[in-house]
Amino acid sequence: MDPVAQSQAELSVVVPLYNEEESVRPLYEAITSAVLPLGIPFEIILVDDGSSDATAQRVDEIARMDPRVCLVKFRRNYGQTAAMAAGIAQARGEVIVTMDGDLQNDPADIATLLQKIDEGFDIVVGWRHERQDKLVSRKIPSRIANALIARATGVQIRDNGCSLKAYRAHLIKRIPLYSEMHRFIPAMASIAGPKIAQIKVRHHARRYGESKYGLSRVYKVLLDLMVIKTVASFTARPMLWFGLLSLPMLAVASIAFAWTAVTFASQGRLSLPIAGSGVIFLSSAIILIAGGALGELVYKLGDLREHEFSCLTEQIHTAVPL
Repeated sequence: MDPVAQSQAELSVVVPLYNEEESVRPLYEAITSAVLPLGIPFEIILVDDGSSDATAQRVDEIARMDPRVCLVKFRRNYGQTAAMAAGIAQARGEVIVTMDGDLQNDPADIATLLQKIDEGFDIVVGWRHERQDKLVSRKIPSRIANALIARATGVQIRDNGCSLKAYRAHLIKRIPLYSEMHRFIPAMASIAGPKIAQIKVRHHARRYGESKYGLSRVYKVLLDLMVIKTVASFTARPMLWFGLLSLPMLAVASIAFAWTAVTFASQGRLSLPIAGSGVIFLSSAIILIAGGALGELVYKLGDLREHEFSCLTEQIHTAVPL
């Protein structure tokens, strides 16, 4: 891609692709038709996630004739989140819009997403108002997952699985993405307190190929949800997290010592296995609590240093105005 055109882009449209050779050309035409009337510089980043068909070749053909199109190609299939992360890392726009490459998301909704960004929101999430998917294998699991995610994270997003979203680049580029984390971006970003909006978006039935999603992803989503819950709840309170983990061990140690004391008092003998187990569990609990205290110290020192650096930067800017 032409570096000059890329550096001037205000909007970056990131689309992961996997075996979507028939969708590439219609997708490109739909995106350009939707964005050109907006009159802003833009780029389209198409990420080939190790497709086994001619997806990469189709994108390359388009990129050679349109310098606004950039091809990012993986040697093998890494998954949608990795592809999306690579596209976001490559993006140069101030606003980044992500969407699926199967033409089920409608690029015509990009204008509405950008309008919300202009109103001051940091993240704009689309939710598929009339979703054109199978009820049992797609809609019902999605509704259950959305309810669980909202309950666990406290971020009330109606449709976490909708890839059509808009982000301010400086925010999304600081969020680590792996596994199936792309659907948890609003929840992960909630730690920084962004302004999040939700809008209705159109959803079309798949025109080409077969769906890459199914019930097999459920367990990955549940595992990632546990990670998000941990990060969102205990990042600033490691002592609380380690303290909660140590409680079962303290309980087992207390039972073991109590059993040992009662046995010794009543029978005059000491059960070394039970007493030894109590010592092991108590030592493990102490180590966890010490780890929590150390984590608390590291977090507080890091926060203090960041505050001092911010104050120093403000003083420098005040003393030497540009």
